[in-house]
Amino acid sequence: MTEGFRVAILDDYQGVALSYGAWGGLDVTPFREHIADEEALVATLEPYAAVLVMRERTPLPGRVLRRLPRLKLIVTSGAGNASIDVAAARELGVTVCGTGGRGGADSTAELTWALMLALARRVPVQDAAIRSGGWQDGVGVMLAGRTLGIVGLGRIGSSLVPVAHAFGMRVTAWSRNLTPERAAEVGAEYVPREELYATADFVTVHLKLTPESRGYVTRQDLFRMKPTAFFVNTSRAGLVDTGALIEALRDHRIAGAGLDVFDIEPLPADDPLRTLPNTVLTPHVGYVTDETYADFYPQMAEDVRAYLAGSPIREIP
Repeated sequence: MTEGFRVAILDDYQGVALSYGAWGGLDVTPFREHIADEEALVATLEPYAAVLVMRERTPLPGRVLRRLPRLKLIVTSGAGNASIDVAAARELGVTVCGTGGRGGADSTAELTWALMLALARRVPVQDAAIRSGGWQDGVGVMLAGRTLGIVGLGRIGSSLVPVAHAFGMRVTAWSRNLTPERAAEVGAEYVPREELYATADFVTVHLKLTPESRGYVTRQDLFRMKPTAFFVNTSRAGLVDTGALIEALRDHRIAGAGLDVFDIEPLPADDPLRTLPNTVLTPHVGYVTDETYADFYPQMAEDVRAYLAGSPIREIP
């Protein structure tokens, strides 16, 4: 059954997919460059029976799936993928499988702290000053004694609380469904929405992007923040009014932002976020670690082998 069963791995940005998974005996082709154009994506994937996707880097809507008659299997990293039309795949007889593991929750939490610290201590600015022959540039701030406002106390958001306490920070939290009791359970202080944005020195968002949560952080929320406060987003760009965020940064309504997620990824070369001096930007690498890839890619290879053996595993309903 493996003969003629070609496997495409999309968005292997670092060119490392083949070094992580056990692909022996499989006809696997990795693609490093992101294929944004839909026509080009269909033309590229047309010969393949299986397509492996890393998180939501490349959406697979029904209109694309219907143009891939050879496609039999889709494998995504993680237990689910909102950018895949699973219902359309099912109608077309295409099996969709995922992987287990924490999906990069710990690594995303760590990156959140990396962005906060980089903003607070002006790490990119100081690094650039030294590399250009200069020395100290500007004055940083400490985390100790500051207030961290967390929007969303799920697995990632709640994991930030003990670290914030270790830094000597006060922790406040709010989301639409959060209760004071739940906040207290993880060591945070529940505050109303307006108070969180108005009093926090750092605001960080940790929510899943759904139709209900799109635009969760509004223009009013951002403009309520202190001019000395920083905004961090390692979740999804769609949670935030990006236009309002850019305006707040340009007008120095807030001190800066650390962003790992963007409305269009890869971020277009002419996007205004690339030129704003009060940002720290990373290219959606919250889950991009050796440990996470060592979890995802071997399981993706297992999914392919299980399908070829006639017993698919980790199917996404």
